[in-house]
Amino acid sequence: MRFPRTSGVLLHPTSLPGPHGSGDFGAAAYHFVDWLVAAGQKLWQILPLGGIGPGNSPYMSTSAFAGNVLLIDLEELHRQGWLTADEVRPPAGIDEQRLNFAAVVPFRMDRLGRAAQRFAAQASAEQRADLQAFVERHADWLPDHALFMTLAERHGWRDWCDWDAPLASRNPVALATAREVHAERIAFWTFCQWCFFRQWLALKAYANGKGVEIVGDAPIFIAYQSAEVWARPDLFELDAQGRPTVVAGVPPDAFSDTGQRWGNPLYRWSAHAADGFAWWVQRIRRTFELVDIVRIDHFRGFAAHWEIPAAQATAIQGRWVPGPGEALFKAIARELGPLPIIAEDLGVITPDVVALRRKFAFPGMRILQFAFDGGSGNAYLPHNHDVDAVVYPGTHDNDTAQGWWASMSEGQRHRVRDYLGVEGRDIHWDLIRAACASVADTAVQPMQDVLGLSGEHRMNWPGKGEGYWQWRFAWSQVRPEHAQRLAHLAQLYRRDGTPMQG
Repeated sequence: MRFPRTSGVLLHPTSLPGPHGSGDFGAAAYHFVDWLVAAGQKLWQILPLGGIGPGNSPYMSTSAFAGNVLLIDLEELHRQGWLTADEVRPPAGIDEQRLNFAAVVPFRMDRLGRAAQRFAAQASAEQRADLQAFVERHADWLPDHALFMTLAERHGWRDWCDWDAPLASRNPVALATAREVHAERIAFWTFCQWCFFRQWLALKAYANGKGVEIVGDAPIFIAYQSAEVWARPDLFELDAQGRPTVVAGVPPDAFSDTGQRWGNPLYRWSAHAADGFAWWVQRIRRTFELVDIVRIDHFRGFAAHWEIPAAQATAIQGRWVPGPGEALFKAIARELGPLPIIAEDLGVITPDVVALRRKFAFPGMRILQFAFDGGSGNAYLPHNHDVDAVVYPGTHDNDTAQGWWASMSEGQRHRVRDYLGVEGRDIHWDLIRAACASVADTAVQPMQDVLGLSGEHRMNWPGKGEGYWQWRFAWSQVRPEHAQRLAHLAQLYRRDGTPMQG
């Protein structure tokens, strides 16, 4: 599917300013939409909206369907009367430019618990009816999720295969008893999802009303400790005790000499194919209820994925195993029609991956930080870009443009300066301009590069499990010229909606 010629900014909501230790769906998110409009941008790209997992990564979510409750705007709960003014005062130990998960998570979860109790005690008939309608609309995943989160808490967040055996194996009597005994806590998790969805959909509607579309992110894999793996173990490569036999990752690459052992369970694709890929169809349908465009992470895994024996500590001893290929995307297309999907086609890309992407006309990705290794045939160099592509200076996995520049040798810098025809004093704007000038239909700039931030502000470093996903910015860092320059480039390179002439 060809996208209109547009541009946007990559920023996860957790990185927004705000008083409660992390960005959320509150006032700063609406202000950011207004800023995007002033900057002439049509897209807001985010990372996955699901709950965080090990290392606080949004790519290790506890559900393929549920939202991250840490993104709920507490001020809105205060306006509803479910939190007091004292309860929404900023917590101790927060940093406006760093997300301190150790301080933020307990504070936010405590406030959500109080709000749920007050809702249960004083909600209006209209509010209760809205919650019930939400439960009915999401009956295909919400009951399992709320019960899973409740039982995971009760078992001290141990892997679900180590829970009491009747619950781990989903004995119907044990599940019914658990739903009765833990009804209040199940109601809490249900309330949280209702708050997440109604707040996010209100924010999305505001953005769409301003002409800004949301580019979401669907990780190919989910965490082992997730509601879906517990509820549907038949769809994953698990042994008789429910433990993964093989796990996901990628082989050694430029990021890591030992590869990346992500640890997610791999899909039992034969089981998915047997029921027409119904689970995946439902997942993509639900994702498009939350966003306008979906970036599918690790697209190459659908052609072939790196399978690592679960007993291996690194990704070195893995092997490539065929994925579902075009059968999966044909099933999705039959049920949902053509969809605006971006294929994250980075890493070890073989001809079968390219063929699969082109078969379904999914735009691929071009990263400028990868463009200057090798000669003029490098596919990431702007003169080699295709129109059906999305170009970035870097992604959430890359260093910032300033950090990338600082880490280069003088010889490498000379090649960049020579190719771009610049002196490199503002390398972040040089890369942003090159992205905007590309023939690729879509250009997306990381917010860190718009602000010209150093490598200390990178969002993630693949293969490093701790210390990332913490970056935030403050409005004091944003100057009028940031929006002005983006708007100028959008107009200059026809990313502002101007039709092609001639």
